[in-house]
Amino acid sequence: MAIWVALDAMGGDFAPRATVEGALLALKEFSDLGIYLVGQPEIIASLLKRKKNRRLEIVPASQVVAMDESPIGALRTKQDSSIRKAFELLKEGRAQALVSAGNSGAVLATALFVLGRIKGVSRPAIATVLPTIKGSAVMIDSGANVDCKPHHLLQFAHMGMVFCREILGVSSPRVGLLSIGEEGGKGNNLVKRAHQLLSQSQLNYVGNIEGRDIYRGDVDVIVCDGFVGNICLKLSEGLAEALMCMMAQEIKKHRLAQLGFTFARTALKNFRARIDWRERGGAPLLGVKGVVIISHGRSDACAIKNALGTALGFVREEIVANLTEALENLPAVLSQGEK
Repeated sequence: MAIWVALDAMGGDFAPRATVEGALLALKEFSDLGIYLVGQPEIIASLLKRKKNRRLEIVPASQVVAMDESPIGALRTKQDSSIRKAFELLKEGRAQALVSAGNSGAVLATALFVLGRIKGVSRPAIATVLPTIKGSAVMIDSGANVDCKPHHLLQFAHMGMVFCREILGVSSPRVGLLSIGEEGGKGNNLVKRAHQLLSQSQLNYVGNIEGRDIYRGDVDVIVCDGFVGNICLKLSEGLAEALMCMMAQEIKKHRLAQLGFTFARTALKNFRARIDWRERGGAPLLGVKGVVIISHGRSDACAIKNALGTALGFVREEIVANLTEALENLPAVLSQGEK
């Protein structure tokens, strides 16, 4: 039986071509995947080139939310947008997950309006899996909440812990708070107060970590507000692309390096895959009542295909049910600092 994912076919810098092509790639790779392509039917149909598949269905949506459009304005005035229609499919149970590379603010606002929050969650957060020297780590929040209060970071830590345990298979995830120093007294008021709450929690909290520690792999969950997290994420993406470009430039300068590249081609290919954000496809919005994957606005067909695969995996692992159960058992802890 297929697991159906609602794909915002009109969302992203390269949509709808990239989303449609990504959907077709995903159908080839994942035999139990069904996709609702949500958007303007005439455009989507023309890109499909008459390719029919019983696991692919077009769902009409006449409106498109622009990448620079006000999320609240879009929610109020574009009720027939591809984002809104995709969420309605998820709410109705016709789809088991949703993927969008569109306006992330509109995705967040619509998720809250249509799906609602899991009990005990004040702010949903984006959890991004990052490669480390020792494996992987989860950064939360990586862009959903620019302004936060201390108890929000405590909630992020709990959601990140459950995600890391259920998806990455870490039995007792180590939690670190991103700051400007390892000492508990370092950081702004938000970080200092969040450090106190985390220290008093039952989490496996190892204390503050600095930016240089993110990729070392000594912590499994990196907690921060969405402003800091998004800057870290975009900086990491830019650095990875720059490193690959600089490496290619240096190899071209030296014949011996070109010869060495021939022998190291497989290793370099694997390295590139580890640091390429497209390989992960997207990041889950944790804390809402449904599997929602937010993809990069620059997503190409490969990234969309991987985002659909990520959504499929989260449905299989029942991440929302596990998260709901874990958070509902901690209402007193999660409400600390709210008043």
